[in-house]
Amino acid sequence: MRGGPGQLAAGRYRLTDRPEPLCAYAVDERTGESVLLRALELPGLLTTGQDPEGAAAAQADRLVRRVAAVGSAAPTGHPRLLRGVGAFVEGELLWTVEERPAGGTAAELLVAGPLPPYRAAELAADLAGALRALHGAGLTHGNLTAESVLVCEDGAAMLGGLLAGVAQEALAEELGGPGGRRRYDVRAVLVGPVAERWPLDGGPAGDCWALGVLLHRLVTGRSPYPEGGVPELVTAVRDGRREHSAVCGPLGPLVERLLQPDPVRRPTAEEVRRELAELLAGAPEPVDEERVARAVTLKPEAPLVPLRRRRGGRGAGDSVSGGSGGGVKPPRIPPSLVGPLLVGAVFVLLALGIAAVVLFAG
Repeated sequence: MRGGPGQLAAGRYRLTDRPEPLCAYAVDERTGESVLLRALELPGLLTTGQDPEGAAAAQADRLVRRVAAVGSAAPTGHPRLLRGVGAFVEGELLWTVEERPAGGTAAELLVAGPLPPYRAAELAADLAGALRALHGAGLTHGNLTAESVLVCEDGAAMLGGLLAGVAQEALAEELGGPGGRRRYDVRAVLVGPVAERWPLDGGPAGDCWALGVLLHRLVTGRSPYPEGGVPELVTAVRDGRREHSAVCGPLGPLVERLLQPDPVRRPTAEEVRRELAELLAGAPEPVDEERVARAVTLKPEAPLVPLRRRRGGRGAGDSVSGGSGGGVKPPRIPPSLVGPLLVGAVFVLLALGIAAVVLFAG
């Protein structure tokens, strides 16, 4: 399936947009909900049998069933977990389908720059809740990246990418075997140098490690490990060569524990969720930008005048009167009243003079 908007996939998904070659937004015509389709290319198999097309069809069927099994085992209805709808094969592509509410990915959010630590903590708390649900169901996510996190219009984070990650791992195993160098090479091509995808261990502890990497990325805008290539990245992870978590501010201690090489020393998803909830409960109030801007606007233009002891005055404790003069004492009589007061004073003096003349003449 390489068409554009309007095309029908798998007999039910009507494409609405193609933001990337192997990615498409669609509407499920059976349910009316918006979904995201992601594809993997299925390379031809090198077989010694007489029916290579049959072998390829069997391979595709195994991949679809493996993805579908994880999707059916995942918790449904969790408010922070995107629901995997299913998978299908068309031509040489394996497609995974996932619900897609309105919003943007965390990767798109990071284009504008790193997030404040407490905002990153809010997103991570949502993700920790989603991981806790998956781990409770006996599943590992394995694909926790900025691309798989959806930030909804209400600001909440939802974790997606479960089926896409399963499809990648299944294809790497199908082509490269259950382990060894060939599987590593295939996986390197499928996954690329994304630090969150290369933990030293799998399972729930590997997901929590990936959450630590993602937290560092959200706060700093970069990975704590070098991502120039897969060999460099994997070597750095193995050697523990990374940027110190102190750059994450108030999240630094948590990130440091999440990135521990020993999985036993890492907090669980539930422990992460509780710790982030406590951190957010003590978070400072957001800055009122309008109030700050107003205060800056009303700031005196003249430089501040240091306090001095007046001659014969009351001492250094006296302060200089404030005002637009920047410490200069304002006049007692407004300039606009000086003229009328002088005229009035002249009339008073004339009246007194006339009264004196009359008094002495009388």
